[in-house]
Amino acid sequence: MSAKENGNKNSTRHFPTPSMSSDEKTAQYALAQDCLNYEWSHNPRWRGIERPYTAEDVLRLRGSVHIEHTLACLGAERLWDLLHTEPYVNALGAVTGNQAVQQVQAGLKAIYVSGWQVAADANNAGQMYPDQSLYPADSVPNLCRRINSALQRADQIHHAEGKVAPGQTWFAPLVADAEAGFGGTLNAFELMKGMIEAGAACVHFEDQLSSAKKCGHLGGKVLVPTNEAVQKLVAARLAADVMGVPTLVMARTDADSAQLLTSDIDLRDRKFCTGERTAEGFFRIRGGIESAIARGLAYAPYSDLLWCETSHPDLEEARQFADAIHSKYPEKMLAYNCSPSFNWRKKLDEKTIERFQPELARMGYKFQFVTLAGFHALNLSMFELARGYKLAGMTAYSRLQEKEFSRETEFRYEAVKHQKFVGTGYFDQVQQVISGGLASTTALTGSTEAEQFGGMKPLLRPEHGPDAACQPILGECPHTSARIDIGPEEMLLPSGD
Repeated sequence: MSAKENGNKNSTRHFPTPSMSSDEKTAQYALAQDCLNYEWSHNPRWRGIERPYTAEDVLRLRGSVHIEHTLACLGAERLWDLLHTEPYVNALGAVTGNQAVQQVQAGLKAIYVSGWQVAADANNAGQMYPDQSLYPADSVPNLCRRINSALQRADQIHHAEGKVAPGQTWFAPLVADAEAGFGGTLNAFELMKGMIEAGAACVHFEDQLSSAKKCGHLGGKVLVPTNEAVQKLVAARLAADVMGVPTLVMARTDADSAQLLTSDIDLRDRKFCTGERTAEGFFRIRGGIESAIARGLAYAPYSDLLWCETSHPDLEEARQFADAIHSKYPEKMLAYNCSPSFNWRKKLDEKTIERFQPELARMGYKFQFVTLAGFHALNLSMFELARGYKLAGMTAYSRLQEKEFSRETEFRYEAVKHQKFVGTGYFDQVQQVISGGLASTTALTGSTEAEQFGGMKPLLRPEHGPDAACQPILGECPHTSARIDIGPEEMLLPSGD
């Protein structure tokens, strides 16, 4: 080995630092405890949050190496700031990374990651399931990871081109669904850790029995005792503290419509028991808003937001829940599921629908979301395209493309140039850096996209106002040159008809 080689080796060698004495370790540990206690008692972030454990417990469980979780930390801090500076934060459920990119591009400031959507079309088992916790427990964290990866790619592409991200950042905070925790408190603890590792900013847990979990708008829901639900919230908070991330914890109760309870061990639950038992041994209970309020009050000290799952869109019921919670916890933030399971036009008139979210915001519902928006948007848009394609062939696809061009010009929609959108130009830059600018195999130059999609003018010009926001995917119904007999059920109808 030459002297030069030996020198290079020595220059990169890492020597262990001298170990601390026992007294030094004790002093450092005591200082860390004092810092954590001071943080919990003085930072407004933790006002109103109870922890039935100590700073010493957290430090003992952390391990000796601190691992940073940048996206989760940034997302939690950004979501907390948005919830305290915006009238309310509204979000749509995303079922793919590309859907999340479009949501951010369109101006939404947060993204919802739904367990229902994961069950239906984005789980690790590769199955289509109902919302009954049938999929592998790490499926939602994996979708969070996919979404954050897509947002990171969008950020890299735009940063490399010197562009400013929508809303100053591509990394919209993710609010993720932990369902009923997929088991007991230890399962909830580990699932929360998985969510944080995947970059979630907020995670919600519901008070159903995990093994019998149902969508909030299905029957047969079984609640666990209030104290068991509280312990899962504590487990989630402990996991976040152990990982050193200020992840928000959202508590959801299904007590408004649930009719069954596993045990009457908690005195707070007994006044809602009817005295009847089922064949499986469950206790029958009286569901309703009073039961939901009782649960919400019990969960409030252990959560950052409260969510009462409801069966219909009802502003007065929402007000009743909010008033009851705020009478005891005036600063507690609330969340509301503007669910696709509601028939909005059947339940409410247009004016009420228009003012629904601002009214909720005035009651303290700071996070409002459409859980299954990604599922319905994905299915309807493909159905409309497929029906049009069946009836009119390439005319239908051309109409979709024209709509994309118009959205590109009017609103900076970018996916019409699909090669560039997914990062072809970005990786061309990577290749040029590696080759010193001499690469002859870059992909975007000479592509059909570069030749045919540059400087395109929109062929469809959407009007401004609410009508423009609600145009169907394909614009007007396409016409065919061939004579085709089409019944009423065969017509391509615009969204909402």
